[in-house]
Amino acid sequence: MLTVLEPEGLYPDTAIEQEILGPGVRIIRGHARSSIAELPDEMLAEVDGLMTLRMWVPAEQVARFPKLKVIVRMGVGYDRVDRAAAAARGITVCNIPDYGTQEVAEFAVLLALSLRRGLILYHDTQRGPDPAPWAVMQSPLHRRQEVQTFGILGLGRIGSAAALRAKAFGYRVVFYDPNQPNGWDRALGIQRVRSMDELLAQSDVLSIHCPLTRGTRGLIGERELRLLPRNAVVVNTARGPILDINALERCLRDGHLAGAGLDVIPEEPPAEPIPSLLRAYRAGEDWLRGRLVVTPHIAFHTPEAWQDIRVKSVETMRDVLVEGRRTNVIPPESD
Repeated sequence: MLTVLEPEGLYPDTAIEQEILGPGVRIIRGHARSSIAELPDEMLAEVDGLMTLRMWVPAEQVARFPKLKVIVRMGVGYDRVDRAAAAARGITVCNIPDYGTQEVAEFAVLLALSLRRGLILYHDTQRGPDPAPWAVMQSPLHRRQEVQTFGILGLGRIGSAAALRAKAFGYRVVFYDPNQPNGWDRALGIQRVRSMDELLAQSDVLSIHCPLTRGTRGLIGERELRLLPRNAVVVNTARGPILDINALERCLRDGHLAGAGLDVIPEEPPAEPIPSLLRAYRAGEDWLRGRLVVTPHIAFHTPEAWQDIRVKSVETMRDVLVEGRRTNVIPPESD
């Protein structure tokens, strides 16, 4: 009999998992512990398949699973799994690329719209004992959508869905993604550019949708941010380490950027030393009011998305572990 471990105890029971995996698979669960390191060796000794959402799976923890064959990362990103350590053991790593697409795409566009139409600005400045005057405020944030270019970095499922939504709001949409085949832009009715610099130079809104890999870590630094048009807005719903948060602060402080929306930050949850941009945001410093939105990596969150995570994750585990298929397998060499 095969054994599948879901260490975080995300759902109230295992009825759906058992139905999909079948009677030849035993399911064991943890109790929402903070890390795999806290799980006992005797539990891990029997595990053939591991399903994890928030927990990291570093090399030293991979070594504690003597029978492990498949790791399913219950989400789109797979940077939490040490794929090199898994590959060295012949362990297959999978993700769930097609859940939460609508939610994250909508959230990215909503972040841009809420900044660009002043919703955040007026919300922030009308609060407190000394609110701003009951009147129009002049701000470089305010722009009509139809005169702006919405730039998308990474045109996968979520980036494509964001492109269609931004286009529906009137933005001119351009994208850069060297991994997408020619013709994808024509299918979506948007424009492809040949380099990231070309994308940045014309993006009044930059929306980040690429995965976190060795090649994309720190991809958007100060040089890249200063290639954006003055008073641009940056939105990140992908992974925090793709964007240099300290460079973002400098570009916001000196006025090169009008605003930013972050659903992800480099370290989650934030720990000391907390980046100075987040300290300023939490303190409600005047220079930042209305210009920054921070949410705790919840762009995906709807009840429907959580159900998709559950079902699609266990279906992927069944396909790969039980039936020997290659569903959602991440090649070891992809980065």
